Amino acid sequence: MKNFLSVDDISNINELVQKALAFKTDPLSDKGQGSGKRIGLLFLNPSMRTRLSTQIAASNLGMESIVFNVGQDGWSLEFDDEAIMSGTTVEHVKEAAPILGKYFDVLGVRTFPGLKDREADYSEFFIKQFVKYSGIPIISLESATLHPLQSLTDIITITETFQEKRRPKIVLTWAPHVKALPQCVANSFAQWVNAWGEADFVITHPEGYELDKKFTGNAAISYDQDYALKEADFVYVKNWSSYTNYGTVLSTDTRWMLNNEKLATTNNAKVMHCLPVRRNVELSGEILDGANSIVTQQAGNRVWAAQAVLSEILNG
Repeated sequence: MKNFLSVDDISNINELVQKALAFKTDPLSDKGQGSGKRIGLLFLNPSMRTRLSTQIAASNLGMESIVFNVGQDGWSLEFDDEAIMSGTTVEHVKEAAPILGKYFDVLGVRTFPGLKDREADYSEFFIKQFVKYSGIPIISLESATLHPLQSLTDIITITETFQEKRRPKIVLTWAPHVKALPQCVANSFAQWVNAWGEADFVITHPEGYELDKKFTGNAAISYDQDYALKEADFVYVKNWSSYTNYGTVLSTDTRWMLNNEKLATTNNAKVMHCLPVRRNVELSGEILDGANSIVTQQAGNRVWAAQAVLSEILNG
């Protein structure tokens, strides 16, 4: 594996999942693999789980990790190749990225969409600049449109949880939120479930919240949440802003919040969320505190997803 930016960088999802689960069983089994290697974790927006889980994963492989928060720990970066830097940016990625390539063996980068210009966000310009200029493998710690480490984690969690000899029904449901959020997690989850190909997949949301079809693929789309939830084995709860009317909040309908009454129509579904979650806005407290919630298990698996990816990068 050269870079890890999306599911397209994976040759076999199930093999990577099994590698992650093997690390979960024996975290230090490849402790020497990263000996003498260093990973830089570059954050253009905040993180908790992604940062900590990747640091732990690197440590488990014997790697040193260094975290750098752009704009807080150092200069603000310019990305435009033709920029005249007479404004607030101080250092250009053309100089910064190659230097990071000298300091590190692998670079993890977390960017974030502006939610104003869809074409700009969906070009993935910022993370591509690091790929272009750093000269070392790049791992996406979340980009403007995708969150592949989270999605690998999600497939790992579903795989270890679902033991029946049939295809699970997985429902991705939109949830209300107090502000506009990107489509990254929803896009990425849809992309990975479709590429995995081992589940019946339904996406449910209010009209106007349709995601980019290049990510949703052949998933069934329903505007009726109650109908979509019937006989579900897994319910993934996530808010996202409009893709078509880009970055806008079209609905704050509280009836879309998942609760135990809605869950009763499912196949005793396990409930997932990438976290952080706004209790009793996106997801009811009764579910988060109940037996159907696997959000803590899911978040814990972030370590093993990151470790599996790092191991593959080091092998490459």
